[in-house]
Amino acid sequence: MPLFAQSSHKFVGLVGGAFMLLILVSGCATFDDSAVEYSTAPPISEVIPHELSKATSPVYVIEPPDVLTISAISLVPKHPYRVRPLDTLIVQATGVPTEAPIGGEHVIGLDGNLVLGYEYDYLDGQHQPIRATGKTIEMIRNELEERLQLVAREPRVWITLSSIASQQDISGEHLVAPDGRVTLGSYGRVCLIGMTIEEAKTTIETHLSQYFENPQVGVDVFGFNSKVYYVITQGAGLGDQVFRLPIKGSETALDAIGEIQGFSSNSSIRMWVARPGFNNQGGDQIMPIDWLGISQRGDVTTNYQLMPGDRLYVAEDKLVAFDTALAKIISPIERMLGVTLLGTQTANRITTYGTVNNQGF
Repeated sequence: MPLFAQSSHKFVGLVGGAFMLLILVSGCATFDDSAVEYSTAPPISEVIPHELSKATSPVYVIEPPDVLTISAISLVPKHPYRVRPLDTLIVQATGVPTEAPIGGEHVIGLDGNLVLGYEYDYLDGQHQPIRATGKTIEMIRNELEERLQLVAREPRVWITLSSIASQQDISGEHLVAPDGRVTLGSYGRVCLIGMTIEEAKTTIETHLSQYFENPQVGVDVFGFNSKVYYVITQGAGLGDQVFRLPIKGSETALDAIGEIQGFSSNSSIRMWVARPGFNNQGGDQIMPIDWLGISQRGDVTTNYQLMPGDRLYVAEDKLVAFDTALAKIISPIERMLGVTLLGTQTANRITTYGTVNNQGF
């Protein structure tokens, strides 16, 4: 037998022996259940909320990135209000000439002027309308009354602010920024992090009181984005998957499995809920779940109600994990054996070809 072929057979034998040793080691490690996570868990209290005995969620606390809905109920400008362009005033006057009455709504022009008509906007043949922008209602009334005294004996004027054109609309959906603040347009930003809905309402009204008389707003949570739970599925050697799902108030373990569309081929029916910070002591609580009891027998005992921050962990199928581990070992060895076999066959052909040529065939 050629020397190269003998060496190849020895190499294959060594590789095969190492291969069997790795299989034994990996097999023992894969099926080792001595470190199951919930084997040493503390005893579970009987008062833990589950499917038929749910608890009321704690008072919701606003955090990023929640989305709030703010409704403007009453936003009356602070006194004295200074008129701006496109504001609408209701002007009424008595004692003026009957051929040139004054009454009705008047919109302040973009140039800031209050236009009443030719008889009152022209003085001595020159166009001199009343400048309204930046003035209070009382200032405009006094100036208009002085103007009317030029054409009437005892004019009386009433002016009322009908509508505000340039007032910032704060109604709508507002995202709580990473710094915990909500933007209210031109009225600035308000920090609402860590507050309840009632506290947020009071804080916004207090902030808006700089611009309005006794402002009233409505506040509600539109997007509950800051309170979540996690479903983690072990990947049987192919990487774990983590699903981040929002808390809506009454989700159970069965609901969580439904949210991820059930199990994958890598999953087993071994699962548990890991609850961090149990009893506010910094520890955690591990609650094993009887999947067969929940799904096949309707046993709600372990169909726990999920709370913000809970981790529902679904363990891997040990046989699939073993198959994956075995594939990781076999794959490089197969490549090595393939290269070795190819080299052996090539060497044998070269040797055979040389022998035939030497014999003169």
